[in-house]
Amino acid sequence: MNIIDLRSDTFTQPTDAMREAMAGAEVGDDVFEEDPSVKKLEQLAANKMGKEAALFVPSGTMGNLVSVLTHCNRGDEVLLGDQSHIFLNEVGGIAALGGIHPRTLPNQKDGTLDPDALDKAVRSKNLHCPPTRLICLENTHNYCQGTPLTPAYMENVAKLAARHSLKIHLDGARIFNAAIALKTDGRELAQEVDSVMFCLSKGLSAPVGSLICGSREFIAGARKNRKMVGGGMRQAGHLAAAGIVALEDLVDRLTDDHDNAQKLARGLAGLPGVQLDLDSVKTNIIFFNFRHPDISGDHFLEKLDANGVKIMMLDPGIYRAVLHRGITGEQIDEALEVFQSVLDLALK
Repeated sequence: MNIIDLRSDTFTQPTDAMREAMAGAEVGDDVFEEDPSVKKLEQLAANKMGKEAALFVPSGTMGNLVSVLTHCNRGDEVLLGDQSHIFLNEVGGIAALGGIHPRTLPNQKDGTLDPDALDKAVRSKNLHCPPTRLICLENTHNYCQGTPLTPAYMENVAKLAARHSLKIHLDGARIFNAAIALKTDGRELAQEVDSVMFCLSKGLSAPVGSLICGSREFIAGARKNRKMVGGGMRQAGHLAAAGIVALEDLVDRLTDDHDNAQKLARGLAGLPGVQLDLDSVKTNIIFFNFRHPDISGDHFLEKLDANGVKIMMLDPGIYRAVLHRGITGEQIDEALEVFQSVLDLALK
């Protein structure tokens, strides 16, 4: 059976060019900073984000953890969204491993944090309070329907952070999706932040890895923290080689994923029982609701799976589909036929 996997863009497979580059990569020991392929990737990433330096890490979760550890000391406080990936899906690492206190604020529908709420949340210099040190934002915002944060919003938060002498870290796992949706580039979206992490292994299709970008001083500190949490890799150039191909060749094609997301969303919105706000689909991520008193969410997923379509249920009745390089326009048509047949049977 032809599986149409819409659970995440992490299911992308490396391209043939990536496999060839990995096989032929020039490598060295990256812990000694002697891997030429890693160095090339890091310089390319820094240039893409408009930062002085970059650091290759195995995963986005490690990239966020290392960044927060570098910005903060034990007992410091981070302001972040209650729907952010760092808060919900990274095993509480900043607290468990860093002793850093997460203070959550409500994410608005577009993924932003209200600037007034941010301003009020900054702690006063009080004996009883942890010092506020860092603001963490997410772009695109995964659980807010893949919505991109605009340069204007980033500038507003940066002005607030400057007033309070705070740093900003951006979880930019899908920052290139944001840039394409906003018709800009990663440099503009990262311009106002002190550090940014982005992933190679989602829509960019590399098998492994993420990059942290920031000042030279910040990256020097991050390199030590990467080593501390076990992220120092040796001949990592074999992995970096795929990342180089990703950044050089695959950023612009993310447009295809956005177009396919629009196509799938329009089809889903026309199905019986499905609730989907078409205006909310900005990038490659689609959220929709489907609830029926006689059909459990698990049963709905099982029926889709049995017919070759995989999606994720994030909460009862709330589903997510993510478009990526592995999904073609023809497969979207096939997936919509499966949705139609499953829903027709379910609603009889």
